[in-house]
Amino acid sequence: MSEFFMNLAAIFENLTNLQIEQVIMWIIGGVLIFLAIKKEMEPTLLLPMGFGAILVNLPIAVGPVSGVRAVIDFLFEIGIDSHELFPLILFIGIGAMIDFEPVLTNPKLMIFGAAAQFGIFFTLCLASLFGFDLKDAASIAIIGAADGPTSIFVANMLDSNYISAIMVAAYSYMALVPLVQPPIIKLCTTKKERLIRMKTTGKKVSKTTKILFPIIVTVLVGLVAPDATALIGFLMFGNLLRECGVVNSLSETAQNVLANLITIFLGLTIASKMVAEDFLRFETLLIMGLGLVAFIVDTFGGIMIAKLINLFSKNKINPMIGAAGISAFPMSARVVHKMGLEEDNQNFLLMHSVGVNVSGQVASVIAGGLILTLVGKALGN
Repeated sequence: MSEFFMNLAAIFENLTNLQIEQVIMWIIGGVLIFLAIKKEMEPTLLLPMGFGAILVNLPIAVGPVSGVRAVIDFLFEIGIDSHELFPLILFIGIGAMIDFEPVLTNPKLMIFGAAAQFGIFFTLCLASLFGFDLKDAASIAIIGAADGPTSIFVANMLDSNYISAIMVAAYSYMALVPLVQPPIIKLCTTKKERLIRMKTTGKKVSKTTKILFPIIVTVLVGLVAPDATALIGFLMFGNLLRECGVVNSLSETAQNVLANLITIFLGLTIASKMVAEDFLRFETLLIMGLGLVAFIVDTFGGIMIAKLINLFSKNKINPMIGAAGISAFPMSARVVHKMGLEEDNQNFLLMHSVGVNVSGQVASVIAGGLILTLVGKALGN
């Protein structure tokens, strides 16, 4: 009987430990779950993030909940904090999903992938003006890569003080690409421009070229941006599994089982840093705002480069494809393709937008490496 009352007292104590900030985090977690289930926005990531946010903000007076926090913190330690293990392994799966043929048949699409990284460097300057020190400003800016693993990798390597907000912002905006990009694209283009049809080159890429491409890119990036070698190396290794044709089972495992498993762990791990006392700060809102600016400027940069090229080109480019230069693969490419069909149901932009999108994937990793190199030198590391 006495044990019953002791347990009852422990439950009561647990309830009295509940704080309004924790309830707010429950609501935020609920919103992420809603977006994952109802709106189907990156459900494989937002669902574990949302549930994890609720889990880590339960009162910890009762032992089992405290144990859950310990497990999630352990996942963060081994998966992100120590060696950035989860982002790197996830890149193998992403690489195995990517088909570089569209960009290999039309290499000039790489220009848009590079142009769409302008938001990173713009936001770096803007965040510095808002008073963030260099390592935090650089970590915030990399949200503009529209690439969650790269954002985590860079923020952790620079030992940012705001890694939780950066991780949540990066993945949230990736999921919200279908909401964020269309208004910007329409604002930056005319209806006449959105109706431009683009011809496919009709070229075929040899298997040898597809095999050599990931190897050559890895070597070149290793020489030009050494700090990006780990990211680009794992990405290109995954692509080599896809293209070599002799390890199809490994390629399929990387695309499905491996990518999904790491995404689950990554979502829960991100949630470990969504504890109310660390997350509900003014700086978090500011970082979310700066992340949005980075996305907007990235989209704007890609579109404007396409419009600039059109001034001197006989074969016009639909400037909407420039927006796919952000690294949110393949969401951004799908958004551009859908918008093209909405304007003209015979205007198929998918291959062009995918080519730009995969270029943006590579460019974002290189940009992350350059940020690490430049900031590291500035900090004397």
